[in-house]
Amino acid sequence: MQLWLVLAIPIALMTGWFYTVTVVQARFPTLREKAIVLLVAHPDDEAMFFSPTVLSLTRPSLGNHLKILCLSNGNADGLGATRAQEIKASAILLGLRSESDVLLVDEAAFPDSMAVTWSPSAIATLLNDLFTKKAPKARKQASATIQDEAPKATIDVLITFDKYGVSGHPNHRSLYHGAVEWIKGLMKGKSGWQSPVSVYTLTSTNIQRKYIGALDAPLTMVLSLLDSLGGKDRTLPNRILFLNDVLSYRTAQKAMTQAHRSQMLWFRWGWISIGRYMFVNDLIRQKIT
Repeated sequence: MQLWLVLAIPIALMTGWFYTVTVVQARFPTLREKAIVLLVAHPDDEAMFFSPTVLSLTRPSLGNHLKILCLSNGNADGLGATRAQEIKASAILLGLRSESDVLLVDEAAFPDSMAVTWSPSAIATLLNDLFTKKAPKARKQASATIQDEAPKATIDVLITFDKYGVSGHPNHRSLYHGAVEWIKGLMKGKSGWQSPVSVYTLTSTNIQRKYIGALDAPLTMVLSLLDSLGGKDRTLPNRILFLNDVLSYRTAQKAMTQAHRSQMLWFRWGWISIGRYMFVNDLIRQKIT
């Protein structure tokens, strides 16, 4: 193979990556001035799977306030206390305003386990307690009046895994079902009203796409463009695409190598090098009825 061809291939790939990121950031819809919660199962999910989303939505120019709700401390290997601190360090690297914007739950109902599916009802109850705006006590007796009022919440957007959980982990998959159950409960008896919370889920892909890194960006961009052709609401679009550029990708890697040091086993070096979710996130707004 001639030297010019050997040099041309990586240059072409890098140029394609830069172009795709530029187009997406300039022309694709995003979220602005929203109160957003990223719901994850374990410390390091925010870095391994959602770094393009977090790094994009925490840009100061967008005016969002993003928080992370993690439903376990990742204590499967007895490292719960360490991992609880690691997620806070990772969050700061990824752009969150403060460590206080990380809420970590350590309850028996949500064990870190590949063999346990968490209860959707338990997740929905937790989300309800944290983010549903309650009616004043003095008005709780006036049930008919309350039924006529719009449902209220303290956040605008909830982001989590889809029903496949990207990796198939049962804890990841449980989050989707818990989020859906919460929204259904929030909207119970509220026909005619729109949910105050939009739920976006991270799209799971096949294994071939999962390990082609930034090469998946052009394909995902085309799919997102086709899916959004009929969408009119750019403030809460049906599909959102986030891409890491080179600097953001390096930041995402640091969130793993510097913050989540306890999790940097040999196979995770492969993930942070060629894993598609280190480069690309496409989120789909769920229609929950």
